[in-house]
Amino acid sequence: MPDPVIQVRDIRKEFNTESRSVVAVDDLTFEVAPGEVYGLLGPNGAGKTTTLRMILGLLQPDSGYAEVGGFRTSVDAFEVKRLIGFVSAAVGLYQWLTAREMLLFFADVYGVDPDEANCNVDEIVRIFSLQKIIDQRCATLSTGQKQRINLARALIHKPPVMLLDEPTLGLDIVGSKAVFDYIDLLRDQDKAIIVSTHRLDEAQ
Repeated sequence: MPDPVIQVRDIRKEFNTESRSVVAVDDLTFEVAPGEVYGLLGPNGAGKTTTLRMILGLLQPDSGYAEVGGFRTSVDAFEVKRLIGFVSAAVGLYQWLTAREMLLFFADVYGVDPDEANCNVDEIVRIFSLQKIIDQRCATLSTGQKQRINLARALIHKPPVMLLDEPTLGLDIVGSKAVFDYIDLLRDQDKAIIVSTHRLDEAQ
């Protein structure tokens, strides 16, 4: 087994309100190696999204730590974000951009060279069979087509780590199958993958 790309050690997160304290994540430890799919399974409110936010460096754990590619999220959050592709059913698209323009925009955000970005888009179009929709405005796409662009967006900078937060939420059976095919593709590319879900059948 290769060395893990993602390491989570004893992370804990507690949220305090005026009336009470809620422990969202309690001493969680796990690791994920390249080519491995790790199912983060639990009911709604179990702390799955909070865990992903700590791995992304968007939230600081109260104790413990997370590392991605050797970078501690609490110290090198910017470098961590460069190594991660994030997919969520809640992530929207820029409606007035074409799918190609949106992918190139995100490539620019991640600092990908323009020539390389165009090559990456061409590869993504081939992998996801986007030839017919790549130059359409996102506002004109169906729900399933938007999800395919959302999945493609997370790959534009070729990250070694993928985080998928409830990626099939609101999708029909065809859209859900596209997500599972996508996960197979990521595993074949030796990416370290975390899939957050509350559904046991999806985790299996």
